[in-house]
Amino acid sequence: MSSRKLIKQLQEKNSKLSQSEVSVVINTLIENINNILGNGSNLEIRGFGRWFVKKLKKNFNARNPATNELIYKPERYRLRFKSSKNLKKKINE
Repeated sequence: MSSRKLIKQLQEKNSKLSQSEVSVVINTLIENINNILGNGSNLEIRGFGRWFVKKLKKNFNARNPATNELIYKPERYRLRFKSSKNLKKKINE
């Protein structure tokens, strides 16, 4: 679902709010999530799931599969998501 469709759907459910107000709320939420995860903190929304940043070690022995050449992969971070039991149950219905 695109953000436009989400904004339109939320505006239809909450007719008191205009599309621009819903858009501001959605954009603020996304911006705050980006800031939290960008700082390396975890984010948990009860009943939905948990995002966390995992640190990956540097790797000196990685290989390029196309050329079989050894490459160096520096230390990096990866974003992970673990869904809640409620979300898993809803998906598997």
